[in-house]
Amino acid sequence: MTTETNVAVDRAVSSGVGAESAVAALGGRLSTVGKEAVRYSVAGVLGWIGAMKFTAYEAGAIEGLVASSPLTRWLYDVTSLQGASNLIGGIEIATAALIVAGAHFPKAALAGALGAIATFVITLSFLLTAPGWEASLGGFPALSVVPGQFLLKDSVLLAAAVWLLGDAVSRARANR
Repeated sequence: MTTETNVAVDRAVSSGVGAESAVAALGGRLSTVGKEAVRYSVAGVLGWIGAMKFTAYEAGAIEGLVASSPLTRWLYDVTSLQGASNLIGGIEIATAALIVAGAHFPKAALAGALGAIATFVITLSFLLTAPGWEASLGGFPALSVVPGQFLLKDSVLLAAAVWLLGDAVSRARANR
């Protein structure tokens, strides 16, 4: 527990409010820590993966996924393999920056959350367009490691992005 949490719990107990208030204080603090952990972990994932898109290794690694999807295959018609990867990476890094800025600026939080939602919806759509079912295990619902299991984690990231959007909307409304 953090020092702030210990102080809040000690204050609640010593003021005679009791264990129920101490637990409530702890719950509130943990919710705040959790909210910030979600914000910065989603931003960290997007920023890190976005930065990797600027490498030839990552550009080659995503080629099959990008080429298999009607939502993204057009990128290779207008730019090179590395150019498409760089564009995707730039969007991911910008989205991460907006999420971080969103801690203090609700409009940036809105844009960052919407960008993250779009990113994770697109990557989850690869489950439908890329070969992701493991045939040796009978196909659906057995996911292959790549891309199936690799992409499945994006469902949690999508949920976190939706939560960030809700938080941003609430904060933007409160700041009017």
